[in-house]
Amino acid sequence: MTLTDRVRAAVAAVTDPELRRPIGDLDMVREVSVADGTAQVGIVLTIVGCPAAQRIEQDVRDAAASVPGIADVVVDVGVMTPDERRALTEKLRDGRPARQMPFGPDSLTRVILVSSGKGGVGKSTITANLAVALAQQGLRVGLVDADVHGFSIPGLLGIAPGTQPTRIDDLMLPPVAHDVKTVSIGMFLRDGEAVVAWRGPMLHRTVQQFLTDVFFGDLDVLLIDMPPGTGDIAISIGQLLPHAEVLVVTTPQPAAADVAIRSGLVARQTGQRVIGVIENMAAFALPDGTVLDLFGSGGGAEVARALSEPDAHGEGAGKVPLLASVPLSPALRQGGDAGAPVVLAQPDDAAARAISALADAIAHRGRGLAGRSLPLRMP
Repeated sequence: MTLTDRVRAAVAAVTDPELRRPIGDLDMVREVSVADGTAQVGIVLTIVGCPAAQRIEQDVRDAAASVPGIADVVVDVGVMTPDERRALTEKLRDGRPARQMPFGPDSLTRVILVSSGKGGVGKSTITANLAVALAQQGLRVGLVDADVHGFSIPGLLGIAPGTQPTRIDDLMLPPVAHDVKTVSIGMFLRDGEAVVAWRGPMLHRTVQQFLTDVFFGDLDVLLIDMPPGTGDIAISIGQLLPHAEVLVVTTPQPAAADVAIRSGLVARQTGQRVIGVIENMAAFALPDGTVLDLFGSGGGAEVARALSEPDAHGEGAGKVPLLASVPLSPALRQGGDAGAPVVLAQPDDAAARAISALADAIAHRGRGLAGRSLPLRMP
């Protein structure tokens, strides 16, 4: 390879931070030349004002400068033409029509809903930390904040207010935080604005757009932070993703356990499979060694037991395990307030260890593919 070839190869390997693919594969590299130790590199961005522009330019500069024999680098930055953007979106869709559901029954992406019977049980905090813990295991993770009226995922992940998905024609690229691709209605509202007077059709359309218009790329796991209860969004997602798996979050308190059971039963009625229960705000040890069970005990085990029994029609029998018991933790709360997930900020905290163990159990829990068509192509 000539020196110019080596520079082009190094630059082509730079990863677009939003699309998570090499810019060479995305046809973003233009003319590359080398003269007297100076590399002249041309690249094009997807849109004017691309939020990742500075990072891409710096990564390209660093990649070219890393090639032995290069003493200086000049980067020329342009923007794709409309035809080039259309070609890019077609490549990203990989032959799928626009606005088609990419997470259907034949998708190899595991879709996991995190639900609860009532609010205030820490469901979103668990979901955000679980997503980050799964990404730490090397999985490609997406997260949809479907709690439209009570969205909190952007703040929990430290996504700055005002951050929006990047639009490439009719595709939306979700922001990435801690290696988790994330979308939330909160990204489309002004700071402090609330979602009011939204009913079934609008809620259904919003959730559907999150699943069809947002380009997550190839994912191993898509987590969906559900709103509490069994309202319009739960019904819509039951219709859109009847094959999804469900995690039910409760607290040890019997009152919370009772409504959590109903949440799991409703999910089962849509065809979704409850794969486990998470007990949050469980007993925790004080510095003097005493154990404080502020919200009682046994709620998680009770939910798991109830969901393991057949329903009134004799259906739904099957073991539903208690996958995790996450203790009350000041660090977990502090991390949520600061946008610094506890599994990263304080991995030795008891709550962080419980969530990381939960991620490990989910990552190594196989999903049955019997009877499903696999997306294999003949050469």
